[in-house]
Formats: sequence, structure tokens, C-alpha cells
Amino acid sequence: MDSEITYAEVRIKNESNSLGTYSECPAVPREKPTHHPSKPGSRSLLFTSLMVFLLLLTIAFLGSFIIYFQKYSQLLEEKKALTDKTLNDLNCTKNVSLTEDKACSCCLKDWKSFGSYCYFTSTDSKATWDESKEKCSRMGAHLLVIHSQDEQDFINTILNIGTDYFIGLSDHSENQWQWIDQTPYNESVTFWHKGEPNNKEEKCVVINHRDKWGWNDIPCHDRHKSVCQVKKIHS
Repeated sequence: MDSEITYAEVRIKNESNSLGTYSECPAVPREKPTHHPSKPGSRSLLFTSLMVFLLLLTIAFLGSFIIYFQKYSQLLEEKKALTDKTLNDLNCTKNVSLTEDKACSCCLKDWKSFGSYCYFTSTDSKATWDESKEKCSRMGAHLLVIHSQDEQDFINTILNIGTDYFIGLSDHSENQWQWIDQTPYNESVTFWHKGEPNNKEEKCVVINHRDKWGWNDIPCHDRHKSVCQVKKIHS
């Protein structure tokens, strides 16, 4: 009996010691996750960098827009200047009829206007008939063709007495006079000087003044001034 008590006491004591040992062990505290707050300086640097980037982007955009606008304005000015020059180089007259609307018929600067055509008397050095034909062609025109008394009378007013002027009449082929624009040669509307034409070897024609203005046949290789003719520009 005594032994049982002793055993029980020993067991209880051991259990008591065991519990005491457990309860005396200090609890290990859990480590809380460490939060590293952003430094105020880092945020400020990021914001400043962003603002600088946006500023540079804005400056680049504005610069490109200004350059584009300047080029566009320059193109507009050049276009306006070209238009103004073209208009200044044109000598326009208003033609009004009872049956038609008003229209602007134009001749280039230094060209003379009559009817539906513009006329230009050469001011450079004298040339042969073929060379004169080429000069007119380079201007989009041809040597003078005359089909009426009114036209001949007008031409007389723009020529200088003492100067011969090639016109677009010749007989290079078939011994028959032909106009350079292929319009028919009408013998009833001609303005030859008295006794002209008088030489079959003289294949080209000039207008000159004797007692009055008229036509005279001459060699084509002679060198003279000339008269060019072109249809008016209508708008």
C-alpha cells in the first residue's frame, strides 16, 4: 500500500515537474513582415522625371507643328506669288456680246490682242524663215497668218516702218502658196505689193512698207524680224 502511494506521489511529482518545465519555456514571438516605406525623395524624383519627359514631348510636338506650319505658309505664299505673276503677265480684255456671257480673253505680256488672237513682233536678232518659224513654235505659236483686211490693218499698226517681218506664207512645195497653219490660201484676200510676187525662186514672204504696207516674196535664207500668232487664252 505504501509502495503504491509512493509511486503515485512520484508520478504526480514528475508530471508536475514536467508541466512546470513546459510552462517556464518562453514563447518565441513571431516576426512580423517588415514594411519598407518609400522614401519621399524617390517619389519626388519619379514625378520630376515624368514631368520633364512630358515637357520635352510637348516641346518636340510644338516644334514640329511650328516647322510644318511655316512650310505650309511658305507654300501658300509661293503659290499666291506664282498666281499673281501669271495674272500680271496676262493682258486680259472683256468681251461682251448680247448672246453670250462675259468671258476673259487673255494674251501674254508684250503680246498684242486682236479678235481671237494674240500677236508678237520679234525683238531679238534677225533670223531666217525657218529659224523664225522655230522661235514662234517654242512660244506655242506660229508665224503670222492673215485672212482679212481688218487683220492686215491691225498688223500694220504694230510694225515699224523700215523693218521687214516674216509671215507664215511660203511655197516650199508644188509652187503653190500655203499658210503655215494649213488654212486655205485665198487669192482674193491677199495684200501683195504691186508687181509681187515676182520671182519663183523666192519662196518666203515678208510684210514691209513701201508707199504702204504690203507683202513681198523673198529668199527664205534672208534674215529678218518676224510676227508670231497664237489663239487667245479663254477663261
